[in-house]
Amino acid sequence: MKERTLSIIKPDCVSNRNAGKVIDILEEKGFSIVAMKKIKLTKKQAEGFYIVHKERPFYESLCTFMSEGPIIAMVLEKENAVADYRELMGATNPKEASKGTLRAMFATDIERNAVHGSDSLESADFEIGYFFNALEILQ
Repeated sequence: MKERTLSIIKPDCVSNRNAGKVIDILEEKGFSIVAMKKIKLTKKQAEGFYIVHKERPFYESLCTFMSEGPIIAMVLEKENAVADYRELMGATNPKEASKGTLRAMFATDIERNAVHGSDSLESADFEIGYFFNALEILQ
């Protein structure tokens, strides 16, 4: 059964002109992009998106980082999309990310780690709905 997950190409990856490379890799790995938009989050929007991390020590700096420049939000679809994209992203800390993962290729540190992906189907539902309405997603 096909699943959907949210992918974000973060401000560091966009500003380093690596977004197209990430998109190419996603398509090579069999993901269909069923919705995509380039936007610049306000700090308040980033805080709302990352509300689940509100009590974590990195919350403030993460929200500041995520609102510093444009991001590309995408809805990806394929069999096992959540797990497959998590594997393709690699470890949060790029120093621990396996060779060939997006973070090993494009991230600079644990916060500026190039990409975000939903960690479960439940998270994907919330995260996709945060960025896209039903009319923006190909059926």
